[in-house]
Amino acid sequence: MLSIIKSLLLSASLVSCTGAEGSGSGSGAAGGGMNTWVMLLVMLGLMIVLFVVMSIPQRKREKKVKEMLDALKPGDRVRTIGGIYGTVTSVKDDVITLSVGPDKARLVFARGAIATIEDAPVETTIDGEVKDVK
Repeated sequence: MLSIIKSLLLSASLVSCTGAEGSGSGSGAAGGGMNTWVMLLVMLGLMIVLFVVMSIPQRKREKKVKEMLDALKPGDRVRTIGGIYGTVTSVKDDVITLSVGPDKARLVFARGAIATIEDAPVETTIDGEVKDVK
């Protein structure tokens, strides 16, 4: 992408140099001004294309996260953005209640605080052992 931009800028600068010399009718300032506008339009076009190309993956990622959060249901094992693993015990609007640890401590989180739904149902005990949750 960077090489394309460099080549376009180089070609635009070559066009502006040859346009000012080749006019021969004394209107070199007007030709140079026109080439400047063309170069600005090319730069503006490149910035718009770059913005669109960068925003498409971001929208896909946001859509995936929204679908994941909408699919939350009691019993799902999740990880929060803070790194806490727990089991969803209730879902009400934007409030998620998690059951965490061997004592089943209940923590309340906003729906947006859930990072992922985990596939492997594991839990750490107080002794630090990892055991399967069934």
